[in-house]
Amino acid sequence: VQLQASGGGLVQAGGSLRLSCAASGRTFSRYTMGWFRQAPGKEREFVAAINWNDDTTYYADSAKARFTISRDNAKNTENLQMNSLKPEDTADYFCAAARALGIPRKDEYQYWGQGTQVTVSS
Repeated sequence: VQLQASGGGLVQAGGSLRLSCAASGRTFSRYTMGWFRQAPGKEREFVAAINWNDDTTYYADSAKARFTISRDNAKNTENLQMNSLKPEDTADYFCAAARALGIPRKDEYQYWGQGTQVTVSS
């Protein structure tokens, strides 16, 4: 599976962005898809995940009530709708794919896309 993230940009605090991740490969529907982010000088952290078997979603506390993860298996894409953005959301955002269900550990993600940069100005 190859992943290509897009949709990042510069937005003012309170604004919205929609990130997309396009996947190649016929088995996209059998992978849990996740989003991670990494701010300068910080560890890459979990943002959200959506399971492949029943579309159950999981969010980091920082993302709950503001971000929505979704997937379209017919189009081999996953999306992250980000609303009410804050300056602390500024980071490179990465999509990733894992066979594990639930909230896979970072090291369980087998495939990673390149980052897409999100900058939120105050």
